[in-house]
Amino acid sequence: MERLHHINPFAKRDSHSKNTVVTWYVLTTITWLLSIVVSIYYTFEKPHDGVWPRRKIWHQNDRFHTAFRLNSIIASIYWIVLFVLQGGYIAHLFSGTVEHVNAACSVGSHFIVNNLFHFAFVMLFVRSYFGWAELFLILNFFNLSSLYFRHPGYVRFIHTPVVSGPLAWTFVAIYWNGAIMVPHPDTLVARIFGNIFIWSILVYGLFFIIVYKDYTMGFNLSVLSAAIGVSQFLRQVIAFQWIFAFVIMAILFVATLVIAVPAATGRFARARQSDTERAPLLGEN
Repeated sequence: MERLHHINPFAKRDSHSKNTVVTWYVLTTITWLLSIVVSIYYTFEKPHDGVWPRRKIWHQNDRFHTAFRLNSIIASIYWIVLFVLQGGYIAHLFSGTVEHVNAACSVGSHFIVNNLFHFAFVMLFVRSYFGWAELFLILNFFNLSSLYFRHPGYVRFIHTPVVSGPLAWTFVAIYWNGAIMVPHPDTLVARIFGNIFIWSILVYGLFFIIVYKDYTMGFNLSVLSAAIGVSQFLRQVIAFQWIFAFVIMAILFVATLVIAVPAATGRFARARQSDTERAPLLGEN
C-alpha cells in the first residue's frame, strides 16, 4: 500500500521532492499552454479536418439556439481571467515558501488532467463531435469534483484558478454542450426542459456557499448565469429563460456577498488586532 501511495499522482502528500516539483512545473506549464493555445486558436479559426460541420467555438454556440446558449463576450472574459489566475498558480510552484510549493504540487495532477480534458473537449466541440465532447466534460467534472472534496480548504490562489473556476465552468458546460447535442434543441419541449434544468445552477451554487462557505463558486456561477441570461435576452425578449438566469445570478451574487464580506472584514479585523498586540505599550510609562 505504501508503494501504491508513493506512485499514485493523486495521493495526498505533505511534502514533495525537488524532482517532483520540477516535474509538476513542466507538466502543468505545457498542458496549461496547450489549453490556452487551442482555446485562442479555435476562437478565431475553424478546424480544417473532420467529417462533421466545422466551426469556431463561438460560431458553434451561435449556430444552435439552445436554452443554455452563452454570451461569448462574458464567457470569454471569464476564461481570460481564469487563464491569468492559473498562470499565478503555476508561478507558486517556484515560490520560496515551502508551504506554497507543497500546496501547489498537491493539486498539480488534477490540474494537468483538467487541462488535457479541456483540450480534448475543444478539439471535439469545434468539429461537432458533441457526444464525445460531453463525455470529456463529464470525466472532467468527476476529476474536479474529486479535487474539490479532497482539497476544499486550500488558499484562494490555488482554489480559485485550479478548483472552483474550472469546476463551475465544467458544470455549466455540461448543460451548454448537452443542449446542443440533443436533437432539435430549439423546440418548445427542449426549452421547457431548459427552464427546469437551469435551476440546478442555483442549487449547485448554494450547496457550496452554504456547506463550504465558498463564495468563489457562487461568484463564478453567477457570472456564467449572466452569460446565459444576456444571450437568451438578446435572442428572445419574451421568454422565461433569461429571467430565470438573471434571478439565479442575483441570488448567487447576493449569497456570495453575504459570505465574502464578513470573511474579508474578519480577516482585516484579525490583522488589525494582531498589529495592535505587537505594538509597544507606550502608554504604560
